Amino acid sequence: RLLYLSIPGIILGGLQISCNNSGKKAEDSVKTALKVNDSIAIVDKKDAEFLVNVASGSMMEVELGKIAQANSSNERVKNLGNLLIKAHTRANEEIKSLASSRKVILPQTLGKAHQKHVDHLKNLKDNEFDFSYINIMVKDHKDDIRKFENASRTAKDADIKAFARETLPVLKVHLDSARAIREFLKPALDMDNIVIPP
Repeated sequence: RLLYLSIPGIILGGLQISCNNSGKKAEDSVKTALKVNDSIAIVDKKDAEFLVNVASGSMMEVELGKIAQANSSNERVKNLGNLLIKAHTRANEEIKSLASSRKVILPQTLGKAHQKHVDHLKNLKDNEFDFSYINIMVKDHKDDIRKFENASRTAKDADIKAFARETLPVLKVHLDSARAIREFLKPALDMDNIVIPP
């Protein structure tokens, strides 16, 4: 399951190091992985892109779930965070397995868009954290469902298509849970004042 870190991983690591040593900002890990996959992956380009993007998103779900355990004072929010840690840890292993057998390089760190959410939320506490976290969970799961629905219809690789199709119901449950918690929390604070970083 960890073969994806072998030779291609060294190539990706080398690209990341060269970006860091150039005096410029480090390149987005997702974009770096996509570039490498253009010459290495043995699946359709769109299938590789799907795995790369959902890998970063799934890693973010785990990181934010951990932050929820520390920064939230609401039991329902903590429980959702714990549920997402478990579910996305399993999903991460499936993504790694699919990527490994298809020579698809996955990002070793979060893409910039996902890292922004982590950086934003780790400094918030209690109600402010809860509302921002739940809003991000609703938005992120809507985006995920759109990506997984598309892959379940159009992926060229049968196993990637099956993974997308089988994961969709779980993502929809997560979205429903996040929406229900948002409605539960809504009376406590004006939701329109909560800012989600782009």
